[in-house]
Amino acid sequence: MRRNGMLMPISSLPSAYGIGCFSKEAYEFVDLLKKSGQSLWQILPLGPTGYGDSPYQAFSTYAGNPYFIDLESLIEEGYLTQEECKAADFGDNEEYVNYEKIFRARFLILKLAYGRIKESGGLQEEDYRAFKEREAYWLEDYALYTAVKNQYDGRSWDSWAEDIRFRKAEAMAYYRNELQDEIEFYQYLQYLFYTQWTELKSYANENGIQIVGDIPIYVAFDSADTWANPELFQLDENHLPTAVAGCPPDGFSATGQLWGNPLYKWDYHRETNYEWWVQRIAHCFRLYDIMRIDHFRGFDEYYSIPYGDTTAEFGHWEKGPGMELFNAIKERLGDLPIIAEDLGFLTESVRQLLSDSGYPGMKVLQFAFDSREESDYLPHNYGTNCVVYTGTHDNDTLQGWYQCISAEDKEMALTYLNNWATDEEEIHWDYICLAMRSVADTCIIPVQDFLGLGSQARMNTPSTLGGNWQWRMKKGALTDEILKKIYALTKVTGRVR
Repeated sequence: MRRNGMLMPISSLPSAYGIGCFSKEAYEFVDLLKKSGQSLWQILPLGPTGYGDSPYQAFSTYAGNPYFIDLESLIEEGYLTQEECKAADFGDNEEYVNYEKIFRARFLILKLAYGRIKESGGLQEEDYRAFKEREAYWLEDYALYTAVKNQYDGRSWDSWAEDIRFRKAEAMAYYRNELQDEIEFYQYLQYLFYTQWTELKSYANENGIQIVGDIPIYVAFDSADTWANPELFQLDENHLPTAVAGCPPDGFSATGQLWGNPLYKWDYHRETNYEWWVQRIAHCFRLYDIMRIDHFRGFDEYYSIPYGDTTAEFGHWEKGPGMELFNAIKERLGDLPIIAEDLGFLTESVRQLLSDSGYPGMKVLQFAFDSREESDYLPHNYGTNCVVYTGTHDNDTLQGWYQCISAEDKEMALTYLNNWATDEEEIHWDYICLAMRSVADTCIIPVQDFLGLGSQARMNTPSTLGGNWQWRMKKGALTDEILKKIYALTKVTGRVR
């Protein structure tokens, strides 16, 4: 089954008030996907982002990002006014998100709406009460964690007073009582998030568009998950990590990638038949139709870096759970449409795990043109059970990449595509065509590449802090001319469903 889609983060939508959200522009994007013959919309993780604004370092693996709540809906329902929203400083820039201004203004405006919802009896509504009951297994911990975090001026939970840091019963009862309204506020924000997201996803599905979600393999140390479930992770008696996650030195970074996430205590997960993982995956498939698992190789072997190291150079590999985890998931949840992010150096055991799982792996064209060696990422080496991308959120845009590759790699690429005569301003279309023509069942193209944008539209540069996750698409950027071209290519390559 051949199909095509676009990679477009929610934050990058051209919504009003400084950041993409579940607004009318999101529904319009679904319409554009349909018009251009696409059947997939891939997004980045939806969790509430913390320091560095990375969706891969969220405060909760279950909670949604309150930034994505559509303020226009709250205006229509009478809980906010247009004037109030326009008066707030969201750093309205149509090309980039200003996260500092969003953080300072968004919660204030949402709290204003919440106060009016509370006054109107909204907290007593049956739908909200049912949501709280259904999601209690994560919602209560997340809301309490967030409320207490605010009491400590946003500091990580490992710097809180010992009684609440270790979740002692008296402290838990005290804060639940003392911060009751603040806790309710964060629970209600999740209700708004989930209600709006469910409506948007339903609209996409009704129009033949499936949502491809993204789940980070790890959770953040400063998260409700780690604070509430320390037994799941490699922590010491003070609930501090004994080792943390990352990647060894590679093409992205000479000193490796130090992510800093706590590592899983896989022996404990095995004893519980991977209950937490099964619950997490089941939750994801309520949000998405298809799910991409980030850093798949970490389930075969994971890179363990001593806690306190400032780079990832001195880590070592440890054995992961392998197929045992995925068998437990399949036994409980059945066969699920999962994409395995298997990028980077792959050992034979990782290849075997991917084969045993049956999940499609990923092929990225930007990794294909290395003049020094033959590459698995060259299209003539693909099998059908894979997902081809021109690039991912961690890559430069096609145009940015093409301007920076070595002369030798560029010559190889020109020879492979036989496109010596193509104007460099249009070169991205050649690579999009190459991806679509490949035998890969699934092809997903970042929106920036369809638009032919340069490095200024890059979403993330690994191992850097600041300037990431900010790009936004300008309203009207996907013109009728571009959409017609995308549709024609999708149709001629047999990917219109």
